[in-house]
Amino acid sequence: MFPSRLIDGYANFLDGRFAHEREHYEALAERGQRPEILLIGCCDSRVAPEVIFDAEPGEIFVVRNVANLVPPFEINGQFHGTSAALEFAVEGLGVKHIVVLGHARCGGIRAFAEKSAPLSDGDFIGKWTSVLVPAAEKLGAPKGKPDDAYCAKLERAAIAQSLENLQTFAGVRRRVEAASLHLHGAYFDVATGSLLIRDAETGDFAPSSPARP
Repeated sequence: MFPSRLIDGYANFLDGRFAHEREHYEALAERGQRPEILLIGCCDSRVAPEVIFDAEPGEIFVVRNVANLVPPFEINGQFHGTSAALEFAVEGLGVKHIVVLGHARCGGIRAFAEKSAPLSDGDFIGKWTSVLVPAAEKLGAPKGKPDDAYCAKLERAAIAQSLENLQTFAGVRRRVEAASLHLHGAYFDVATGSLLIRDAETGDFAPSSPARP
């Protein structure tokens, strides 16, 4: 049976947002999507980009995966979900910004740090998070069991690694060099709601400064 929570939520959507923004939805259907921002975030249910950034439909092209990772460019194998979405956003939609949004208390990051046992014979999480190896090597091994402080550092190092991996894609690198595409890193704290923005020059993270009327 289809989840009743979703049925109820859809009814509220039809009576609320859709009813008030019907013309906007019709325009999106007619002209297609034209987002200027690609956001690569974690599939963690607590970190919903459209909610965090109060975005309207059509504003942000969102890709979510375990631990908000971008793999380096490679063409072996057949299944490249994140790379396919990146290709479409950059080459097809012509986005102007790519944001890698990491977050505090990330289960995927902690599983990698703790070398957790596979959850299934496929060990899909372990294979996917192996993208983190270069970031972990740069950070250095933790002293003893990985604690919250170490995981927080690795969460931010993972953002830097993903930004580095983005530039292994020729289309991304070409547009960055032409200044028609800009890469950004951000870090969201679920408990406090704080958003930190990564400085591209220093690699440091600092609180965002929201514009206020």
